[in-house]
Amino acid sequence: MLKTFLELKRRGVIGINERNVRYVNANNPRRLVRLVDDKVETKRLAQQAGIPTPDLIGSIANARDMRELDTLTYREDGFVIKPAQGAQGNGIMVVTGQLKGGFRLANGRRITKDEIKFHINNVLSGMYSLGGQPDVAMLEYRVKFDPVFETVSFKGVPDIRIVTFKGIPVMAMLRLPTAESDGKANLHKGGVGVGLDIATGAARSAMQHDSSIDAHPDTAAPLRDIQVPDWDDILLMAARAYDVAGLGYLGVDIVLDEQRGPLLLELNARPGLSIQIANQLGVKDRLNAATHAADEKARDAPARVALAKSLYTDADSADIADEAAVKQAS
Repeated sequence: MLKTFLELKRRGVIGINERNVRYVNANNPRRLVRLVDDKVETKRLAQQAGIPTPDLIGSIANARDMRELDTLTYREDGFVIKPAQGAQGNGIMVVTGQLKGGFRLANGRRITKDEIKFHINNVLSGMYSLGGQPDVAMLEYRVKFDPVFETVSFKGVPDIRIVTFKGIPVMAMLRLPTAESDGKANLHKGGVGVGLDIATGAARSAMQHDSSIDAHPDTAAPLRDIQVPDWDDILLMAARAYDVAGLGYLGVDIVLDEQRGPLLLELNARPGLSIQIANQLGVKDRLNAATHAADEKARDAPARVALAKSLYTDADSADIADEAAVKQAS
């Protein structure tokens, strides 16, 4: 046990307590955290800053708003229902279109209008929200994922999580839906995490259930061949999210739409730590490097992206070489 702990420490892996005390609590003022905990507010701030997001079709906050449900859901290309204050993908329903008087879900199952109403009522009750507080149901444009991910995704939309520190991208991963995760890109539900080179967007390693894998469990497609397109635009969007939210330690979730390109999906003031497992690399050294870099307030978003690339390109190469040496020795 001690040997394992020392090895994790040597590799710069941080745990939840350290994340909360040293990074979240110290860099994320509570008055700003509430802005990213509410997805409607996040979307408003992003749009004001000119950052593209999936369009908000409408929202339902009470029984009176429910009268507009037929109008809001009359869309041939589908829609997404989300709790405005949800977390970890809970309560998200992806509808791909109409089907025999009802609707078709992303997993192919048919659902009725009454079932959608029941789900929305659960959202309003706070079943999926942070702290169980009453919530608002958002209806949002359904992202049509870029076909570049077609062979490594199962009936869902992949997304890209980038952790930034003081506006500097420090670590990234691609999250892929699986059959086990019911087509959602959530790692705790069985999705796949692919660590990405912060400078290039190329895959460096992959995992599912905290174990290393080389191929997607459903499609058998190799994961180390992945190259995320539009990577510079994605990094820039992540860096700009800091200017929008003002949070020093931030998780930025981005999707690639086949027509609209990168879209900001949501922001997270308490990003999880599985990104370290996906990259087979601790985030601490990267956070330290960002901390000791030049004052982020004197840099605009493009400069912070350039700084991220210069800080971590050599480190990524060394980490990959070290990883290969360990595997060869074993």
